[in-house]
Amino acid sequence: MTMLTRRGALRVGAAALLSTAAVPQLGWAQTARYTVRTDLPKQTIQGLGVEIQSDSIGSGNDGLPDARTSVPHDLTASERTRLATDLIGRGHGFRYIRLAGGLYLRGLSADRKNLRGRWPEQMQELASLISTSGAEGVNFEYWSPPTYWKTGDSYIGGKLKRFDSAFLNDFGDAVVRDISYLNNNGVKVVKFGLQNEAPHTVTTYSHANYTDAEYISTFNIVAAKVRAAHPTVRIHANSWDGQSRASLRNGLNLDLVDEWTWHRIGKDSNDQIDNASLFNANKLGKPAYNNEFEYLDNITSEWRMVNTAQSIMNWFTFVNSPTWYWLHALKPTYNTEAQGYALGYWRPADDNDFSKFGNIQKGHFDYELRNWRAIVGFLEWMPWNSVRYQVDEPTVRRDQRILAFRQGGRTGKMVVVVTNRGTAPFTFDVDANVASGFTGYRYSLADWKRNVGTRASGTFSATVPAKAIEFWVQN
Repeated sequence: MTMLTRRGALRVGAAALLSTAAVPQLGWAQTARYTVRTDLPKQTIQGLGVEIQSDSIGSGNDGLPDARTSVPHDLTASERTRLATDLIGRGHGFRYIRLAGGLYLRGLSADRKNLRGRWPEQMQELASLISTSGAEGVNFEYWSPPTYWKTGDSYIGGKLKRFDSAFLNDFGDAVVRDISYLNNNGVKVVKFGLQNEAPHTVTTYSHANYTDAEYISTFNIVAAKVRAAHPTVRIHANSWDGQSRASLRNGLNLDLVDEWTWHRIGKDSNDQIDNASLFNANKLGKPAYNNEFEYLDNITSEWRMVNTAQSIMNWFTFVNSPTWYWLHALKPTYNTEAQGYALGYWRPADDNDFSKFGNIQKGHFDYELRNWRAIVGFLEWMPWNSVRYQVDEPTVRRDQRILAFRQGGRTGKMVVVVTNRGTAPFTFDVDANVASGFTGYRYSLADWKRNVGTRASGTFSATVPAKAIEFWVQN
């Protein structure tokens, strides 16, 4: 299996640059015109989210080992800082850290009714990551409730023991205590979800299954208690297929649903174009967004690098989403799912196989470029609360996408993002409808934030090579 890390790609990048110099990609390129409608502001983009593996999971998502294999726990002091500032907090940084209750936070209180840190330093490690990175806080969601509440008394498999009102009210009180515990330990809860992928049955890692009726009755009681105790927390449903099912739309107390969440995992970015009606129908005035994205076949590629960037752009453009989440910041070097799941790899202390990722020392991490460079430009150029603007495009192209936003609000600098997922150069002729010029920055396997030139006015052309992403920033 081919893994491409940042350091491992230095020679590849240099060779690519030499190759580009010797054989320019500036021959014939398709061209299309695009107009940024500065008179048509759209949604506010809150920022991006990412999950953290703050406890262990077996390779291939098989089992819950006793080992504390996790980040930031396994990293050296300097690498913990680098994780916080160079990855999570890079540029304007990820706004939300997705925290998997019952999976990556799975210690238990003495009565097994509530979550706790599984080792003495775990909560401080998470709190320090959040504060050092500048993230706003966590999107806390159960993969499994604490074991007291489960059939089988286990995190893995099963469901809640009962669904009568008395039991669910007790469970709701426990959920409120879990959120308070996180807040009191410096892990601020910003968003909350009752259950990850509730309709599924999972037998190898933490999960609880709910029928629609069970989910509705549980959500309505639990969410009411969360709202009363923690009124600023945004509550979302259902981390699978959003608002698409009439049973949920009709049964849930919609006053307690702030957001609809979807899992369109590893999908071709055409999904948001072809199925826009699915994602936009029946939103009932609430935003919808994708809160998990990875590639489940455990591999990535240069094509997928651009596809991931286009997924972000297309959720914003065709669904008016306020945010978008990648799955994992880092995965262990010996977990088979890592390449398709992670922005980078860290080497745990018990991984002595240096035939893989030989450049990564124990307690250190390196980037998976094909995932990281899909996302890093958005961290570097898209502040929280940026505002998207409509772009008129004569043809909606699948392999060449465009997104425009003003940084941090309606008075910020305009940024135009363009991608080329195709196999030949493509020229974007852009009228950004602003007076000043733009400077372009390219992201690809060979390039990280490479300056590709300045244009003197707000009407400019950008020829983007195959498998590249460019951010054109108003001067």
